[in-house]
Amino acid sequence: MRNIKAMSVASLALTLAACDMAPKYARPELPVPQASPQGPAYAATADGGAAIVPADTAWRDFFTDPRLVRVIETSLANNRDLRIAVANVEQARAQYKVQRADLLPTVGATGTATYSEQPLVQFGQSQRLNTDVYQAQVGISSWEIDLFGRVRNLTKAAQEQYFASVENRNAAQTALVAEVATAWVNMAADQELLSIARTLATAFKETLDLNKARFDKGIASELEVREAQTSYDQARAAIASATTLVAQDQNALNLLAGTTLGSEDLPSALPEGHVTLDNLPAELPSTLLLRRPDIASAEHQLIAANANIGAARAAFFPQLSLTAALGTVSLGLSGLFKSGSDTWSVAPSATLPIFDFGRNKGNLRYARATYDAMLATYEKSVQTGFREVADALARRGTMTDQVEAQTSQRDAARKAYDLTQARFRAGVDGFLPTLVSQRTLSSAEQSLVSTRLARLTNMIELYRAMGGGLK
Repeated sequence: MRNIKAMSVASLALTLAACDMAPKYARPELPVPQASPQGPAYAATADGGAAIVPADTAWRDFFTDPRLVRVIETSLANNRDLRIAVANVEQARAQYKVQRADLLPTVGATGTATYSEQPLVQFGQSQRLNTDVYQAQVGISSWEIDLFGRVRNLTKAAQEQYFASVENRNAAQTALVAEVATAWVNMAADQELLSIARTLATAFKETLDLNKARFDKGIASELEVREAQTSYDQARAAIASATTLVAQDQNALNLLAGTTLGSEDLPSALPEGHVTLDNLPAELPSTLLLRRPDIASAEHQLIAANANIGAARAAFFPQLSLTAALGTVSLGLSGLFKSGSDTWSVAPSATLPIFDFGRNKGNLRYARATYDAMLATYEKSVQTGFREVADALARRGTMTDQVEAQTSQRDAARKAYDLTQARFRAGVDGFLPTLVSQRTLSSAEQSLVSTRLARLTNMIELYRAMGGGLK
């Protein structure tokens, strides 16, 4: 009969210990289409070959320019924002360990010595009674027996917050890799514009000098001289502007890198080829968005909010605590550890909330509202990620045609400028056709650089949006 009672008590304890007040978590359905958008703006993989998986492609493999690779390596080692993210991970890990410790009792040892003296009247005589008590104990103090999962859910929430901080650190790295690469190609484009401005300024200066000579001979009008001066001054202004941009680009790169970069790692012009792999996928199933660290972080925060609901629910039920000690006690220090001096105590306690003036209900409402907010944050993260991928894919699908068209336009403008310049020098035409061709060529050169830059930044953004940059 005693065995049956013991088994019943043990079964009840195990059942209560398995109680979990948290709602069963299920990943929400993704609030986006299952596949990427389709249409004229979306093209297939550029080389027709097998597309890479950005999240599985290391950034060292994706970026093909060794100078850019070195700059990214330096940034990952020295960038202060990334260091902050790493420190946040350590904070969350420490907080999780603190919370997890509440699942187990804290064992402590104490030793006390009490000396007392009190009056004693015996047989009409007054005496003083001296008493010395020595005690040593090992025990646990106020350990909460987690019957309804309050501590377990708080630990689960702390664990998920730690996981979220890890993903936030990963998101900081992917963003940093993309930001460094974008800043590097921006500097390359501005260096290209500076080179173009200098070349055009030299050509326009020759035209200006020629017009001045023709004016001195009475062949050209003052208007032609002034127009030539205008073109030359515009080129000079472009040189000054591009020089400023290059300096600012270098400052931006130094900030991202966390140190001063050497000139050997800085670009002098836009590379003629690619600085990245070109075989990114032409579409991305929405389920692969879950590999983005920002979306993974949002889900961990959602799971943490779900666990906090369980902790808030458990607060409505009794909390059982246990204090216990095992030790020895003696009236003399020499007899403290002798046979017969042992002592023990067990003091269970239960606390049941009766009137808390709405505190527990308020905490539960707060936990549920926090979950709703985290759910909306998670869904928005998914939608934002889907849009970023869709926008990058749409731009990528038309970039090749844009670059080809801009290149053809630039080549035609350059040929037209050479022809008008030759006809002007030969005296066949006046200066007006040359002036028009100068401005057309300048605009075409700048547009081509902008388009080539847009293609590079699009590849970088697409790689990041698809979860690349972590490995």
